[in-house]
Amino acid sequence: MPERIKVGMILQPQAAHWTGYMDILSRLDEVISVVVADETGKTFDPAKQRIGAKLGGLYRDTREMLKQEHPEMVLVSLEPADAPANIKAALEAGCHVLAEKPACVREEDFVLLVEKARGQGRQLMLAFAMRRQPMVEDARHLVQEGCFGRLYGADTYFIADQTRVAQKEQQESWFFQKARGGGGHLIWLGCHFIDLLQYVLGVKIVEVASFTGVVGGQPVEVEDSAAVLFRFSNGMLGTLTSGYYLDKGKQSSFALWGEQGWLRMWPLEKDCLEWYGIPLKETSARKQTMDYAAEKDGYHKFVRSAVRAAAGLEPPPIEPEEGLHVLKTIFAAYRAAETGRAQKVD
Repeated sequence: MPERIKVGMILQPQAAHWTGYMDILSRLDEVISVVVADETGKTFDPAKQRIGAKLGGLYRDTREMLKQEHPEMVLVSLEPADAPANIKAALEAGCHVLAEKPACVREEDFVLLVEKARGQGRQLMLAFAMRRQPMVEDARHLVQEGCFGRLYGADTYFIADQTRVAQKEQQESWFFQKARGGGGHLIWLGCHFIDLLQYVLGVKIVEVASFTGVVGGQPVEVEDSAAVLFRFSNGMLGTLTSGYYLDKGKQSSFALWGEQGWLRMWPLEKDCLEWYGIPLKETSARKQTMDYAAEKDGYHKFVRSAVRAAAGLEPPPIEPEEGLHVLKTIFAAYRAAETGRAQKVD
């Protein structure tokens, strides 16, 4: 396997995070060149500026890019409704795929993509980049070491600003249209914490109940607020509050309780993790605070891990089935809110 690979990008100017992805790819030693496909061409000038000397071809036709360039990995950042067909094309061309979430508006579309990826022997990685934040990795390690004993419960929230919901331009974007985005805050932002709950705790969500609504009163057709309750495979319970509530900025919290202690972290705001439990090889519980540098963005580490996985240098940062289970949980939560009945997640 090559230690340096060519990466393709399939983009739309209205999609998310693509400028940041360009910046990251331009800095990675594992990336030898980057080629971009965008039928509008509107991302080409930013690509020239951000990718610089590593920029290869620029294409208005995705299939032509795949045919001519043969990238080992393709990064897809598109409106969710447009993502499945392009991910499928990349997989069929023999590429590993890193896709901006949610990458679909229907659960069944992503099921088919996971089947396609496994059939092609390729990776399909949803960009749940918070996995690679150092505090998240440490929290997962503490749980794996058994510092908290049997796990009892978890409580999380991910809150963004209501200000954007009041903007007409945003209301008309895919972020607030179900047919284009699949849902609202839960599928776009709350999804990160559904992934973190399962990643950190090491157990799967098996049942979900929820309420969703438009608490801010704006004329949007998807939720600006969701309150979700989870049952996990080990019997513990957990919650997530997911909504646009603030005037600006974001807030987040992750709390865990077990028979021998607890853990708290604030991935978007604070540079520390607090926990109380029994460290490995010790016999009594004690409280500790773990401090981290100001850098809290896990995207660079996550993208690098995905590139290295595509090059065969390390395991992928997320398996296709893990991303799929997050999406299954979200769509089950939407069904629970619509029907007033808890839903199983297989």
